Amino acid sequence: MAHHITPHLMFEGDAEAAMRCYVALFEDAEITRLERYGPGEAGAEGSVRYAEFTLAGRRYQCIDSPVAHAFTFTPSLSLCVECESPAEFERLHAALAEGGETLMPPDDYGFGARFAWLNDRFGVSWQLNLAHEEETP
Repeated sequence: MAHHITPHLMFEGDAEAAMRCYVALFEDAEITRLERYGPGEAGAEGSVRYAEFTLAGRRYQCIDSPVAHAFTFTPSLSLCVECESPAEFERLHAALAEGGETLMPPDDYGFGARFAWLNDRFGVSWQLNLAHEEETP
C-alpha cells in the first residue's frame, strides 16, 4: 500500500520562482528540500533538480525538467483553495492572476459566495472558492 501520494509539478525553468511565490502566499508553508543541478548534469546548472515544499501543511514536489516536452500544465487538474475570508480570496486572486490567465472570473456561480478559476503565470491552474457564510437561526 502507498505510504502517501504527493502532487508533483514539472516546470521548464520556473520551479524555484513558482515554489517561492506559492510559499509566500500561504500560511503553514515552507520549502523543505531544494536540490539544484550542478555543472555537467542533465539540467541547466542551478535549476531545480528536485524540491519539496508545503502549502497549508500539504506536501508538494517540483522539478525543472531537463527534457523539453510538447506539453505543460492543464486546467483539468487544479489546486483548489477554500478561502476563509473575502480578504483572503481577493489577496490570493490578485497574486495568482498577475501575469496569468482567467478561466472563470471572480463571481457568485451558485456554489460559493465567490469563486474564480485561473492559470497563474507559471501555468498552474487554481480554483479559489469562498464558501457561503452559514446562516444563523
